[in-house]
Amino acid sequence: MTVTLETIKQDPEVQCYIKLANQYLNQMGFTEHGFRHVNLVAEKARAILTSLRYPAREAELGAIAGYLHDLGNVICRSDHNQTGAILAFHLLNKLGMDPGEIGMIIAAIGNHDEGEGQMVNSLSAALVLADKTDVHRERVRNQDFATFDIHDRVNYAVESSSLEIDGENRVFTLVLEIDQRIVPVIEYFEIFMSRMLMCRRAANFLDSTFSIVINGAKLL
Repeated sequence: MTVTLETIKQDPEVQCYIKLANQYLNQMGFTEHGFRHVNLVAEKARAILTSLRYPAREAELGAIAGYLHDLGNVICRSDHNQTGAILAFHLLNKLGMDPGEIGMIIAAIGNHDEGEGQMVNSLSAALVLADKTDVHRERVRNQDFATFDIHDRVNYAVESSSLEIDGENRVFTLVLEIDQRIVPVIEYFEIFMSRMLMCRRAANFLDSTFSIVINGAKLL
């Protein structure tokens, strides 16, 4: 069976797990990981692979990986990449997806965490770039500024965020506008440096480059 992103979006089990995972992370004080995030990551992963002229089906698989990548949070935040890969396997297998395609998707999901993730295929690299560059004020759910932790402060300080994709020159640029009255730029790198370095490795895997521009200044 040819499974598409729309097939996944219409699956009630997938929808339930994404909703619950986001609720659980909210209880633990994490930023938003719900439908806004997974839809954004799915479309960015597709755009990345499409811009580099990967086959349309491979770009579709990247979008599916992006949509399913945080499923493991419904079980536990720790090792959510691995539990998410196992959940995705069962869901996609149930839908009758080709085993080779399932293998590509679960490898990408299982390797998207910056703690231990590796670039093993094009989907994994696209997923990392799409996921780790989603930094924005909209992700902050805590409404009490006085109780913000560093993740809340940094995300809240980001007034605009976009991943610019130049497929012809194979360049990915994360462009941020940060309100330095809330946090100095150094605090962004304090918590996100490992993610940005992972993005650079992902771009390298795709024979591309990754850079960061913050408030008009190129920093990486």
